[in-house]
Amino acid sequence: MPLVQEQFFDIGANLTHESFTKDLDSVITEASKLGVKRLSVTGSSVKDSLEAFEITQRYPKTCISTAGIHPHNAKEYSTSAFSEIKDLLKNDLVKSIGETGLDFNRNFSSPEDQQKSFEAHLELSIELNKPLFLHERDAHEKFVEITSLYLKDLPKSVVHCFTGTEEALKKYLDMGFYIGITGWLCDERRGKHLEELISQIPLEKLMIETDAPYLLPRDMDIDKSSRNEPKYLNHIARKVSEFRRESEELVFSAIYMNSLDFFDISV
Repeated sequence: MPLVQEQFFDIGANLTHESFTKDLDSVITEASKLGVKRLSVTGSSVKDSLEAFEITQRYPKTCISTAGIHPHNAKEYSTSAFSEIKDLLKNDLVKSIGETGLDFNRNFSSPEDQQKSFEAHLELSIELNKPLFLHERDAHEKFVEITSLYLKDLPKSVVHCFTGTEEALKKYLDMGFYIGITGWLCDERRGKHLEELISQIPLEKLMIETDAPYLLPRDMDIDKSSRNEPKYLNHIARKVSEFRRESEELVFSAIYMNSLDFFDISV
Protein backbone atom coordinates (compact mmCIF):
# COMPACT_ATOMS: atom_id res chain seq x y z
CA MET A 1 0.00 0.00 0.00
CA PRO A 2 1.57 3.34 -1.04
CA LEU A 3 2.46 5.84 1.63
CA VAL A 4 0.23 8.90 1.88
CA GLN A 5 2.21 11.93 0.73
CA GLU A 6 2.79 14.67 3.29
CA GLN A 7 0.71 17.74 2.56
CA PHE A 8 1.75 21.32 3.20
CA PHE A 9 0.07 24.71 2.84
CA ASP A 10 2.25 27.77 2.26
CA ILE A 11 0.11 30.53 3.76
CA GLY A 12 2.35 33.32 2.44
CA ALA A 13 4.21 33.34 -0.86
CA ASN A 14 4.95 36.53 -2.79
CA LEU A 15 4.58 34.96 -6.22
CA THR A 16 3.88 38.31 -7.87
CA HIS A 17 7.55 39.14 -7.34
CA GLU A 18 9.39 39.73 -10.61
CA SER A 19 11.75 36.82 -9.94
CA PHE A 20 8.85 34.41 -10.59
CA THR A 21 7.70 35.96 -13.87
CA LYS A 22 9.42 33.53 -16.21
CA ASP A 23 9.13 30.20 -14.40
CA LEU A 24 6.03 30.28 -12.22
CA ASP A 25 4.71 27.05 -13.74
CA SER A 26 7.79 25.10 -12.71
CA VAL A 27 7.89 26.77 -9.28
CA ILE A 28 4.38 25.58 -8.49
CA THR A 29 4.95 22.15 -10.07
CA GLU A 30 8.17 21.55 -8.10
CA ALA A 31 6.51 22.64 -4.88
CA SER A 32 3.59 20.29 -5.48
CA LYS A 33 5.95 17.36 -6.01
CA LEU A 34 7.38 18.07 -2.57
CA GLY A 35 3.97 18.13 -0.92
CA VAL A 36 2.99 21.80 -1.16
CA LYS A 37 -0.55 21.20 -2.34
CA ARG A 38 -1.90 24.62 -1.47
CA LEU A 39 -0.47 28.10 -1.24
CA SER A 40 -1.73 31.60 -0.68
CA VAL A 41 -0.36 34.32 -2.95
CA THR A 42 0.16 37.49 -0.92
CA GLY A 43 -1.22 40.82 -2.09
CA SER A 44 0.66 43.84 -0.78
CA SER A 45 -0.73 46.69 -2.91
CA VAL A 46 -3.68 47.20 -5.23
CA LYS A 47 -1.56 46.24 -8.25
CA ASP A 48 -0.06 43.29 -6.40
CA SER A 49 -3.44 42.06 -5.20
CA LEU A 50 -4.80 42.14 -8.76
CA GLU A 51 -1.79 40.15 -9.97
CA ALA A 52 -2.15 37.69 -7.09
CA PHE A 53 -5.77 37.07 -8.10
CA GLU A 54 -4.69 36.53 -11.71
CA ILE A 55 -2.31 33.82 -10.50
CA THR A 56 -5.13 32.07 -8.65
CA GLN A 57 -7.14 32.05 -11.86
CA ARG A 58 -4.27 30.28 -13.60
CA TYR A 59 -3.85 27.74 -10.80
CA PRO A 60 -7.26 27.50 -9.10
CA LYS A 61 -6.68 24.02 -7.67
CA THR A 62 -3.48 25.11 -5.93
CA CYS A 63 -3.59 28.83 -5.27
CA ILE A 64 -5.71 31.27 -3.33
CA SER A 65 -4.77 34.88 -2.69
CA THR A 66 -5.03 37.77 -0.29
CA ALA A 67 -5.97 41.34 -1.13
CA GLY A 68 -4.68 44.31 0.80
CA ILE A 69 -2.15 47.08 1.21
CA HIS A 70 1.08 46.29 3.07
CA PRO A 71 2.13 48.90 5.66
CA HIS A 72 5.11 49.74 3.46
CA ASN A 73 2.60 50.80 0.80
CA ALA A 74 0.10 52.44 3.14
CA LYS A 75 0.71 55.83 1.54
CA GLU A 76 -1.17 54.55 -1.52
CA TYR A 77 -4.29 53.98 0.57
CA SER A 78 -7.34 55.96 -0.53
CA THR A 79 -11.08 55.37 -0.67
CA SER A 80 -10.92 54.60 -4.39
CA ALA A 81 -7.91 52.30 -4.04
CA PHE A 82 -9.61 50.45 -1.22
CA SER A 83 -12.78 50.00 -3.27
CA GLU A 84 -10.66 47.93 -5.69
CA ILE A 85 -9.48 45.77 -2.78
CA LYS A 86 -13.08 45.31 -1.67
CA ASP A 87 -14.15 44.29 -5.18
CA LEU A 88 -11.36 41.72 -5.35
CA LEU A 89 -12.55 40.16 -2.12
CA LYS A 90 -15.85 39.25 -3.76
CA ASN A 91 -14.05 36.53 -5.72
CA ASP A 92 -14.11 33.01 -4.31
CA LEU A 93 -10.35 32.54 -4.71
CA VAL A 94 -9.47 35.69 -2.74
CA LYS A 95 -9.68 34.31 0.76
CA SER A 96 -8.09 36.82 3.10
CA ILE A 97 -7.60 40.55 3.74
CA GLY A 98 -4.03 41.75 3.83
CA GLU A 99 -1.19 41.88 3.99
CA THR A 100 -1.92 44.66 6.45
CA GLY A 101 -0.61 45.89 9.77
CA LEU A 102 2.18 48.12 11.03
CA ASP A 103 5.89 48.26 10.24
CA PHE A 104 7.88 50.90 12.10
CA ASN A 105 11.23 49.37 11.17
CA ARG A 106 11.82 51.57 8.16
CA ASN A 107 8.62 53.60 7.89
CA PHE A 108 8.39 53.48 4.10
CA SER A 109 4.96 54.94 4.80
CA SER A 110 4.42 57.23 7.78
CA PRO A 111 3.02 55.75 10.99
CA GLU A 112 -0.07 57.91 10.48
CA ASP A 113 -0.67 56.55 6.98
CA GLN A 114 -0.07 53.02 8.22
CA GLN A 115 -2.60 53.36 11.01
CA LYS A 116 -5.26 54.82 8.70
CA SER A 117 -4.81 51.98 6.21
CA PHE A 118 -4.67 49.32 8.93
CA GLU A 119 -7.90 50.47 10.53
CA ALA A 120 -9.66 50.38 7.15
CA HIS A 121 -8.54 46.77 6.69
CA LEU A 122 -9.76 45.81 10.15
CA GLU A 123 -13.14 47.38 9.50
CA LEU A 124 -13.43 45.67 6.12
CA SER A 125 -12.55 42.33 7.67
CA ILE A 126 -15.41 42.71 10.12
CA GLU A 127 -17.79 43.89 7.39
CA LEU A 128 -17.03 40.97 5.07
CA ASN A 129 -16.21 38.42 7.79
CA LYS A 130 -12.94 37.59 6.00
CA PRO A 131 -9.79 36.46 7.86
CA LEU A 132 -6.88 38.84 8.26
CA PHE A 133 -3.28 38.31 7.13
CA LEU A 134 -1.36 40.54 9.53
CA HIS A 135 2.13 42.05 9.53
CA GLU A 136 3.86 43.57 12.54
CA ARG A 137 7.46 44.67 12.84
CA ASP A 138 8.87 46.93 15.54
CA ALA A 139 5.33 48.13 16.25
CA HIS A 140 3.99 45.65 18.81
CA GLU A 141 2.49 48.11 21.30
CA LYS A 142 0.65 50.22 18.72
CA PHE A 143 -0.43 47.08 16.85
CA VAL A 144 -1.98 45.66 20.02
CA GLU A 145 -3.54 49.00 20.91
CA ILE A 146 -5.29 49.26 17.53
CA THR A 147 -6.38 45.64 17.13
CA SER A 148 -7.73 45.56 20.69
CA LEU A 149 -10.35 48.14 19.72
CA TYR A 150 -11.74 45.73 17.11
CA LEU A 151 -10.91 42.40 18.72
CA LYS A 152 -14.35 41.29 19.87
CA ASP A 153 -15.66 41.51 16.30
CA LEU A 154 -12.60 40.35 14.35
CA PRO A 155 -12.75 37.16 12.28
CA LYS A 156 -9.83 34.71 12.34
CA SER A 157 -6.48 36.48 12.04
CA VAL A 158 -2.88 35.35 11.62
CA VAL A 159 0.24 37.26 12.62
CA HIS A 160 2.34 36.13 9.70
CA CYS A 161 6.11 35.72 9.76
CA PHE A 162 6.28 35.91 13.53
CA THR A 163 9.79 36.84 14.68
CA GLY A 164 9.03 38.56 17.98
CA THR A 165 9.59 38.04 21.67
CA GLU A 166 8.02 35.57 24.08
CA GLU A 167 5.98 38.42 25.55
CA ALA A 168 4.65 39.37 22.11
CA LEU A 169 3.84 35.75 21.29
CA LYS A 170 1.86 35.29 24.49
CA LYS A 171 -0.06 38.49 23.84
CA TYR A 172 -0.99 37.47 20.31
CA LEU A 173 -2.10 34.05 21.49
CA ASP A 174 -4.16 35.65 24.27
CA MET A 175 -5.82 37.76 21.57
CA GLY A 176 -6.73 34.59 19.69
CA PHE A 177 -4.41 35.08 16.73
CA TYR A 178 -2.89 32.29 14.68
CA ILE A 179 0.90 32.39 14.32
CA GLY A 180 2.72 32.00 11.00
CA ILE A 181 6.29 30.66 11.15
CA THR A 182 8.80 31.13 8.32
CA GLY A 183 12.39 30.17 7.56
CA TRP A 184 13.44 32.84 10.05
CA LEU A 185 13.43 29.87 12.41
CA CYS A 186 16.26 28.40 10.31
CA ASP A 187 18.51 31.45 10.75
CA GLU A 188 21.09 30.84 13.47
CA ARG A 189 21.85 34.57 13.65
CA ARG A 190 18.36 36.02 14.06
CA GLY A 191 15.98 33.14 14.68
CA LYS A 192 17.59 31.19 17.50
CA HIS A 193 15.15 32.56 20.08
CA LEU A 194 12.23 31.10 18.13
CA GLU A 195 13.41 27.57 18.88
CA GLU A 196 12.24 27.97 22.49
CA LEU A 197 8.96 29.61 21.47
CA ILE A 198 7.72 27.07 18.92
CA SER A 199 6.54 24.69 21.64
CA GLN A 200 4.51 27.48 23.26
CA ILE A 201 2.24 27.85 20.24
CA PRO A 202 -0.87 25.69 20.62
CA LEU A 203 -0.90 23.21 17.75
CA GLU A 204 -4.32 24.45 16.63
CA LYS A 205 -2.93 27.99 16.20
CA LEU A 206 0.19 27.11 14.21
CA MET A 207 0.72 27.63 10.46
CA ILE A 208 3.81 27.82 8.23
CA GLU A 209 4.92 29.85 5.24
CA THR A 210 7.94 30.60 3.09
CA ASP A 211 7.38 34.33 2.43
CA ALA A 212 9.09 33.51 -0.88
CA PRO A 213 11.20 34.88 -2.49
CA TYR A 214 12.40 36.27 0.85
CA LEU A 215 13.75 34.48 3.93
CA LEU A 216 15.55 31.58 2.27
CA PRO A 217 16.30 29.11 5.12
CA ARG A 218 19.97 29.67 5.94
CA ASP A 219 20.57 26.13 7.13
CA MET A 220 19.80 24.44 3.79
CA ASP A 221 23.27 24.93 2.33
CA ILE A 222 21.86 26.80 -0.65
CA ASP A 223 23.57 29.76 -2.31
CA LYS A 224 22.48 32.66 -0.09
CA SER A 225 21.83 34.80 -3.19
CA SER A 226 19.14 32.35 -4.32
CA ARG A 227 15.47 33.16 -4.00
CA ASN A 228 13.28 31.33 -1.55
CA GLU A 229 10.55 29.13 -3.08
CA PRO A 230 7.44 27.29 -1.85
CA LYS A 231 9.22 23.97 -2.45
CA TYR A 232 11.32 24.65 0.65
CA LEU A 233 8.26 24.70 2.90
CA ASN A 234 8.72 21.08 3.92
CA HIS A 235 12.13 22.01 5.36
CA ILE A 236 10.47 24.66 7.53
CA ALA A 237 7.83 22.13 8.60
CA ARG A 238 10.49 19.67 9.72
CA LYS A 239 12.35 22.38 11.59
CA VAL A 240 9.15 23.36 13.40
CA SER A 241 8.50 19.73 14.29
CA GLU A 242 11.97 19.39 15.84
CA PHE A 243 10.95 21.73 18.66
CA ARG A 244 7.56 20.20 19.45
CA ARG A 245 6.56 17.18 21.52
CA GLU A 246 4.03 15.76 19.06
CA SER A 247 4.91 13.35 16.28
CA GLU A 248 6.01 14.80 12.97
CA GLU A 249 2.97 13.25 11.32
CA LEU A 250 0.60 14.95 13.76
CA VAL A 251 2.34 18.33 13.45
CA PHE A 252 2.21 18.26 9.65
CA SER A 253 -1.41 17.15 9.58
CA ALA A 254 -2.55 19.75 12.11
CA ILE A 255 -0.75 22.62 10.39
CA TYR A 256 -2.29 21.68 7.05
CA MET A 257 -5.80 21.37 8.46
CA ASN A 258 -5.40 24.65 10.40
CA SER A 259 -4.59 26.38 7.12
CA LEU A 260 -7.55 24.90 5.26
CA ASP A 261 -9.83 25.95 8.11
CA PHE A 262 -8.33 29.43 8.35
CA PHE A 263 -8.97 30.16 4.69
CA ASP A 264 -12.32 28.32 4.70
CA ILE A 265 -11.29 25.74 2.11
CA SER A 266 -12.92 22.33 1.81
CA VAL A 267 -10.57 19.35 1.68
